[in-house]
Amino acid sequence: MTLRWFISKTVRHATAMRKHVRNILNAQRDILSPQAVQAVGAALDEFGTAIKSDTEKSALLKQMEKLEDVANKWLKPYPNAGYRENVEVFLVALAVAMGIRTFFVQPFKIPTGSMQPTLFGVTSTNLVDQPGVQIPTGLERIREWFAGVSYVDVIAKADGVLERIADPVGIRVIDFWQTIYIGGVAHMMFFPPDYGGPPIGTLQARSGLRIGEPFRKGDQVVRLKTQSGDHLFVDRLTYNFRKPKRGEIIVFATKGIDEERRNDPQGRWQIPDDQFYIKRQVALSGERAQIGQDHHLIINGQRLDTGTPGFENVYKLTHDDPQNDYNGHLPIQLFADGKEFQVRSNHFMVMGDNTGNSLDSRFFADVDADYIIGKSSFVYWPITSRFGLGYR
Repeated sequence: MTLRWFISKTVRHATAMRKHVRNILNAQRDILSPQAVQAVGAALDEFGTAIKSDTEKSALLKQMEKLEDVANKWLKPYPNAGYRENVEVFLVALAVAMGIRTFFVQPFKIPTGSMQPTLFGVTSTNLVDQPGVQIPTGLERIREWFAGVSYVDVIAKADGVLERIADPVGIRVIDFWQTIYIGGVAHMMFFPPDYGGPPIGTLQARSGLRIGEPFRKGDQVVRLKTQSGDHLFVDRLTYNFRKPKRGEIIVFATKGIDEERRNDPQGRWQIPDDQFYIKRQVALSGERAQIGQDHHLIINGQRLDTGTPGFENVYKLTHDDPQNDYNGHLPIQLFADGKEFQVRSNHFMVMGDNTGNSLDSRFFADVDADYIIGKSSFVYWPITSRFGLGYR
């Protein structure tokens, strides 16, 4: 039984080898000499006869070696075979990654603080006027790095004014360096942190730098602590099998917002059509939505509260800063004065958990459901209490 299995396996390999050589011969037939075509063809015929005649394993192996010698002699090798193989492996890996991103999960970075305290964008603390605060080193610095904490520490190298702040240099995933110029001297910062989206998310906005500001050599120019925003995976598969539910955190393309709603006539906000927003879905197709004076949503006459799935944090947390008032939703814009809004068919409404700092359906109304990308799934960076499914 074992011998028959080995013979059968050898025959399969021999058949595959013959097919492979024949395919190469057919592909190169136009560029080979008649002598080469005849020699390889004869070797293939002889090899095929050996396979069909139930030749012993040892004899069949010799025929395989003979065919290999003939193929190596007459067929043209692929140029730069090693490079070709590496390129093929890279392209296959890229195709697999693109397939996963398109159909299963897609990485997404929280750009702003509109979903706090559930999901955080980039936050920062300006330490330039706090000389007593020490930048950690050693194990504590490593621990903070895993928590997404970065520091920018720049000391003036010369007397002069702040002349220019260059944009960070890098690629989509990471910045490699950023340079500021004081008194004609370049001050380079390697691997600056992600500051978030402008206008708030820039070095000058977070550190308070001003062009023309004077410095003396040795002065503290920048001393900034930044906390990375949450990076998560978006589940693109689930909504192929069911509709989104109220309270779920979803990512959608801004192209699904009506064009006249994306840009405020008074210039207070402008929403490009090529971005992705992450918000909490609050009202579904056909529902009536309004915001009560107690900042609670009312859907089809039913008031939402901490017992509503997905809204546990929205209605229980408060903050002293009006820009970060997490207690409910401010009744402004389309929902001012208790106004009610009817969601159109195949549309949905979204709002941020950080109601005082969120550009959402209170401003741009409902969004076309065909532009939903997926639902938030898993925070993979940084490693904080929200890591994994902790933000739920």
